[in-house]
Amino acid sequence: MSIRKISLSQVVLGDEEVKAAGEVLRSGNLREGAKTREFEESFRLETGARHAITASSGTAALHLVYQALLQPGDEVIVPAFTFIATASMIAMTGAKPVFCDVDPKTWLIDPSDIAQKITPKTRAIAGVHLFGNSCDIALIQKIAKGHNLKLIWDAAQALGAKYQSRNVAEFPDAVCFSFYPSKNMTTGEGGMITTNDDVLAVKLRHLKSHGETEKYIHSMIGFNYRMTDMEAALGLFQLSRLDEFLAKRKKLAARYEKVFQKNPALTFQSTTPGSEHSYNYFTVALTPGKTSVTRDQFMKRLQDLGVQCAVYYPRPLHLQPCFQNGNAAALPVSESLAGRILSLPMHPFLSDEDADIVIKSVETVLA
Repeated sequence: MSIRKISLSQVVLGDEEVKAAGEVLRSGNLREGAKTREFEESFRLETGARHAITASSGTAALHLVYQALLQPGDEVIVPAFTFIATASMIAMTGAKPVFCDVDPKTWLIDPSDIAQKITPKTRAIAGVHLFGNSCDIALIQKIAKGHNLKLIWDAAQALGAKYQSRNVAEFPDAVCFSFYPSKNMTTGEGGMITTNDDVLAVKLRHLKSHGETEKYIHSMIGFNYRMTDMEAALGLFQLSRLDEFLAKRKKLAARYEKVFQKNPALTFQSTTPGSEHSYNYFTVALTPGKTSVTRDQFMKRLQDLGVQCAVYYPRPLHLQPCFQNGNAAALPVSESLAGRILSLPMHPFLSDEDADIVIKSVETVLA
């Protein structure tokens, strides 16, 4: 008997998205142009930010912000438990990522550890709103203000998340988003930077297009990190459905939590007080001592039952070969999470029937 396969994430493009992309193709205006500017303005209005600047990817967005704000030799405090781009783009500017542990409940950068990692070379803090959960922005802002540090937020997984009733895109100094297919909305690839800083916004626009301040006049060394109008056309329609997508994700998360919270073998990411989770991923961790099943066994058995799952992330950044210098300090929470964590199917197109299968499969494996 064939097993029904349930995907971890799913992209469904309707006739409207196909039509919008087709209109751009037929126009012949494929590069960054009017559609991209329209997308930026719509995103700015949707999120409440003063400026929205497109980029070719979420990674490019991070690189642009780091390039604009850092100098070689600067240090940036970054959580060890995140995707590599948060730290690798710091290194690409000639600055140094300084790894910080995460809070055992929220799984986000630990403010108490931030304070331990600040040195005279520290220039910025890079907070990550992981899985859709917002950092404790007010507390981190207080730390940054006390040491005159810039704040760079990696919100690749947090489009639609809120903190103290405000969209995370509204907070200084710069916020970076991704539109990769697994995110809360997609343009295929693509990214966005929001900022309330007028001077920074101008610099970012120059940097993303070869440092060009006027035609063939390059006032700084820059990149080609532009978005295309075809991606922007997709983004405009996806943005119009964002509230619908978020509502479905939250409904599914509530359904999972209602059942799974009864199982002591599972630990959940605690939502930061005063914030609103956007559930880019629905991630659980196995509780130490509460099950004989290892994380990898858990994952394998779910996949055998047709439930796709994934590990974000199996190795914290301070233990990645590209960052190891032989004396990496222990970051126990990050290291523990990396061995216990697992993400379950989460997307707005998951049917009630498929959600039931996911729930039953998890209960079966942990029985």
